[in-house]
Amino acid sequence: MDGTKVMGLRNVSSICSLSEMDDHDLSRLLDKPRLNIERQRSFDERSLSELPMILTRGSYDNYEGMHSPCGRSGIDTPASWDRNSFDPHPIVAEAWEALRRTLVYFRGQPVGTIAAYDHASEEVLNYDQVFVRDFVPSALAFLMNGEPEIVKNFLLKTLQLQGWEKKVDRFKLGEGAMPASFKVLHDPVRKLDTIIADFGESAIGRVAPVDSGFWWIILLRAYTKSTGDLSLAERPECQKGMRLILTLCLAEGFDTFPTLLCADGCSMIDRRMDVYGYPIEIQALFYMALRCALSMLKQDAEGKDCIERIEKRLHALSYHMRSYFWLDFQQLNDIYRYKTEEYSHTAVNKFNVIPDSIPDWIFDFMPTRGGYFIGNVSPARMDFRWFCLGNCIAILSSLATPEQSVAIMDLIEARWDELVGEMPLKIAYPAIEKHEWRIVTGCDPKNTRWSYHNGGSWPVLLWLLTAACIKTGRPQIARQAIDLAETRLLKDGWPEYYDGKLGRFIGKQARKYQTWSIAGYLVAKMMLEDPSHLGMIALEEDKQRKPMIKRSCSWNC
Repeated sequence: MDGTKVMGLRNVSSICSLSEMDDHDLSRLLDKPRLNIERQRSFDERSLSELPMILTRGSYDNYEGMHSPCGRSGIDTPASWDRNSFDPHPIVAEAWEALRRTLVYFRGQPVGTIAAYDHASEEVLNYDQVFVRDFVPSALAFLMNGEPEIVKNFLLKTLQLQGWEKKVDRFKLGEGAMPASFKVLHDPVRKLDTIIADFGESAIGRVAPVDSGFWWIILLRAYTKSTGDLSLAERPECQKGMRLILTLCLAEGFDTFPTLLCADGCSMIDRRMDVYGYPIEIQALFYMALRCALSMLKQDAEGKDCIERIEKRLHALSYHMRSYFWLDFQQLNDIYRYKTEEYSHTAVNKFNVIPDSIPDWIFDFMPTRGGYFIGNVSPARMDFRWFCLGNCIAILSSLATPEQSVAIMDLIEARWDELVGEMPLKIAYPAIEKHEWRIVTGCDPKNTRWSYHNGGSWPVLLWLLTAACIKTGRPQIARQAIDLAETRLLKDGWPEYYDGKLGRFIGKQARKYQTWSIAGYLVAKMMLEDPSHLGMIALEEDKQRKPMIKRSCSWNC
């Protein structure tokens, strides 16, 4: 995340004050030895009450119906350790201390955490702001630790920001747009706190954050599940906020696909990286936000229409994603044999993908057992790259079927060196290099090969991997990834990302004491200790949308 210095934020209409507001060769595919990782049935195949004690301390009917204990998790500040049998790793206390240093206060109340607490850096840029997507792992850590007030404050404060008039130059953004970030300014003389917000007008490329609204809805549900408090989501302003966010996405237009058309740089990958079109990260978050909103919207006059539109979109979106974004060995072989220039409704190659456009690396990368949702699908274009966040969210939201979820975990296991390496976890694989890098990124000096968003390794993704592992009954994969991270994270100063094919080097422009690296680690540890926490961030399979899709080789092997 980068952008202009805070001092350089332009005085546009979205910068206002809250001071007055109330608040590979196919024959070699199996040559690599498989990891010795314990397998268990996924949560979609059985209830939590059936899980062995290695996964949970108690019995639950299902993970979506449960909420985390109101008391603090066993992973806490040192004072709580002797009250629990869990023996935390020595760096856990350091992580909590570092996380609490990043807290941001507005009128004496905590409202978020800054992106990074790196005093060694000469330029602050926008790392001293509270980013909506960055705060999510921090929020989950506080919820799991029995500290929900900061999350409630954040949700309400960002909801107020949604109501501001938002302009980039002379163009007005949609009413439901959520900010990418905000900054609290303290005036010690006047004893006044004010907030400035960035809706994209100060971001790289001036792109509005499509994912902010989705994360806000997901976090609202997480708060509700964790605390059991329904009153926040039922407030009129929260109901309206959800409807406004979804109205932006559910509007009818020229689209022939149920997926969302997006610009480059509108999500975690916030720079030009050839993810324009229909990126998997946005589609998975969109699906999850729709399902979360469906569980929280009231059946009143205004909510009923929105609910009906959500139901229709969910049916179309789940079918589209499971049918056209899914790739496994059999599907790859089918695409390899595609005919082109097919017309009529009987066409097999519906997007007219040219088989010669399939990159060479995918034939070596794809194991005979395993699969994943590819990065992008649009007319005559398939982006075969692996994107970690989108696939993990697909598992957690049950956009992926139980069979597809298992196949994704099989792929991670089979391609451990490529996707995890020495520091979890690759944000994207493989890296774009040479002439393609020059064309795709515009010679971006930050997104060079195996760095930053171009194949860099991001510790924050640990919490998403851990949640996906628990949901699919594969906790040992998460344990091995966390063990790798614990060897270096504290020693290296909690970097934002790592560089290199194996993630061996601290990123060349990585900030130290990156908040979501710290929080992502804590959330991963707490979920492994108490898997009931999964209930706040995972959704069960929707039986009404269970697909009638032909089972492929990776699901039957």
